[in-house]
Amino acid sequence: MELATDVLVVGGGLGGVAAALTAARLGWRVVLTEPTDWLGGQLTSQSVPPDEHPWIEEYAAPGYADLRRRIRDYYRRNYPLMPDVAADPLLDPGRGIVSRFCHEPRVAAAVLEEMLAPWRVSGRITVHFEHSLVAAHANGDSIEAVTVRDLRTGDERTITATYVVDATELGDLLELGGVEHVVGAESQAATGELHAPAVADPMDQQAISWCFALEHRPGEDHTIDRPAGYAHWRDTVAPFWPGPQLSWRDVVPITLQEREWRLFERNPAEHAPFPLWEFRRILAASNFIDKAIPDVTVVNWPQIDYWERPLIGVDDPAQTLAASRELSLSFLYWLQTEAGYPGLRLRPDITGTADGLAKTPYIRESRRIAAEFTVLEQHVGVEARPDGAGSEVFADTVGLGRYRIDLHPSTAGRTYVDIEAYPFQIPLGALIPVRVDNLLPANKNIGSTHVTNGCYRLHPVEWSIGEAVGALVSFCLTNGLAPRKVRNDPTHLADYQRLLADGLGVRLAWPEEIRTHRD
Repeated sequence: MELATDVLVVGGGLGGVAAALTAARLGWRVVLTEPTDWLGGQLTSQSVPPDEHPWIEEYAAPGYADLRRRIRDYYRRNYPLMPDVAADPLLDPGRGIVSRFCHEPRVAAAVLEEMLAPWRVSGRITVHFEHSLVAAHANGDSIEAVTVRDLRTGDERTITATYVVDATELGDLLELGGVEHVVGAESQAATGELHAPAVADPMDQQAISWCFALEHRPGEDHTIDRPAGYAHWRDTVAPFWPGPQLSWRDVVPITLQEREWRLFERNPAEHAPFPLWEFRRILAASNFIDKAIPDVTVVNWPQIDYWERPLIGVDDPAQTLAASRELSLSFLYWLQTEAGYPGLRLRPDITGTADGLAKTPYIRESRRIAAEFTVLEQHVGVEARPDGAGSEVFADTVGLGRYRIDLHPSTAGRTYVDIEAYPFQIPLGALIPVRVDNLLPANKNIGSTHVTNGCYRLHPVEWSIGEAVGALVSFCLTNGLAPRKVRNDPTHLADYQRLLADGLGVRLAWPEEIRTHRD
């Protein structure tokens, strides 16, 4: 079967959805493919509550702000909230520590469906769920078509499009389409970054994590079957870790001091200032009139960071995925048995799966395009910038973001790299491949480095990237221009930025007091 469209978006994560919505709103036909049955990527199928910056309420990208408002309204419409909770404009369903807005992945998936509904019924956006990427058909400097396979039937369809957006979680289109890209860590000699390793290593990739949702029912026993590889995870100690992962001990990411967590109480003497249970809690029982609604938390803790084997560039990635799942189940079994909490119960209804684990693992790092411009630590890192200078000001800015440079332990045997970064801009040059004309990235596959990916990989930034890409595709189609021509011609760049700022309401620059802000 063959299809034709103006814009093909491969991958239905936050960046893919934002790109599809923006292009459709600006008048173009979009086909969106997604390998799972949920849209939302890290927010939904990976079950990761949003990591957000302190200014998100005022400086969120327009579509991301709409998503957050709709999620809050979903809870107000459908859940028995306490009156003061329902009236709070900053309603936080989970009251988690990780951000001021933690909620269930299934609610976010429902809201994303709601946001796409009018565009789907009009035919402007066509969504193909449970379709995996099979091939990309290149012709010179263009991707002419992409083939996907229906995971339910095995049927394949080839989709031709004027523009193709790679919003996959691992940058799969880059490899299949022969698009120049980077994997793993660049060397310090190549990038000049303070925290880059001395030697480039494509196998140096951040740990993945297979998350799951839990409630606690004291007095009950919900112990799962002992995983076959449990002894390995209970006894193995990585050289950079203070003990086995199946324990309460880990390290403070910034200082690398050892610490010991507790599940339901604080342990401030051990640099663990909050209970782990509250870290990524997505439902807080205290928010609800109906006391049958329990606390529910998402386990995305260091104990399930899988760092033994990379996911990209290995012969059998399924082996990596299977080991990551086994680590997560082993940690749950340890919690229920050796840690003494048999009442911990998986919530498969919340993750939308039969076994209670997320639909897919949490992916922190992807293939990255070789871009016209690459964001380096020198552009955003506090240590790498002159004292108090703030982040680099990019003339080709297309959006904003803010997060620490947060690299989890890696498959190369490196521990955390967690360093301060200034609030930053997203430069258009990082979204444009050095050669291919009609493919654009809309996930973690932009022109960042292994280091700066650590601050450009979070939920709000991914949405902003997708929104900018959707608008860029529309601008190029309307004006008959290639993306690199837009960036490299001051008049076209100004017109495109005007579309973002005036047409869509995207903020392109931080106020000076925020741009220079330090933790």
